[in-house]
Amino acid sequence: MSINRDKANLPKHVAIIMDGNGRWAKKQGAKRIFGHKNAIKAVREATEGCAELGVDFLTLYAFSTENWDRPKAEVFGLMKLLVSTIRSETKTLTKNNVKLRAIGDISKLPADCQKELQEAIQLTEGNTGLTLVLALSYSGRWDITQATQRMSEDFKEGKIDVIEQDTIKQYLSTASMPDPELLIRTSGEQRISNFLLWEIAYTELFFTNILWPDFRREVLHEAIGAFQNRERRYGKTSEQLTT
Repeated sequence: MSINRDKANLPKHVAIIMDGNGRWAKKQGAKRIFGHKNAIKAVREATEGCAELGVDFLTLYAFSTENWDRPKAEVFGLMKLLVSTIRSETKTLTKNNVKLRAIGDISKLPADCQKELQEAIQLTEGNTGLTLVLALSYSGRWDITQATQRMSEDFKEGKIDVIEQDTIKQYLSTASMPDPELLIRTSGEQRISNFLLWEIAYTELFFTNILWPDFRREVLHEAIGAFQNRERRYGKTSEQLTT
């Protein structure tokens, strides 16, 4: 799909729910972890595609708090894959001027995952292009809960005297990022799955039947093209936007 590559017309922040790895593997007659391994190319395609277009932030829903309830063998395989992928991709991120960040309850990740993640974040800290955000051990409800707990403590200590919407935003793990303007979900499912619940109040949603391992730049361009053809009113009327 042809898209307008003028940066003013591109979403500053794209978020993706990467869904369908297990179903993709099942179609190949393989175990679910086979789908996760073959999803790495899709992550590269999304990351490089956003970087080429000049998107500022790309947030990938890599592992939710609910995913801890999956079979132990799958979770163990995912954690091993996470470590090896971060280790192998860090040089490529730096080559492409991509900064790595992570949001979520990172303390719950295995120690080797935390180590590789922090090292990659530090090594890419000086990069000035796309910021790639991995949502790991993350959920929207978890983030709102931890934000509320910290706000409550600061309120009791007199560090804040009023709680408003802007106050809440400052305590979320996404505080330093703009809200996503476009959320893409693969695999044909049409739900949010506890992802960025506060931040997507006015986000444009794009659902595709493509399973995540088959995601390529063309799908990203299709989603951005759809985004560019929508009228974003933020509660106003069309007439108000043109006056």
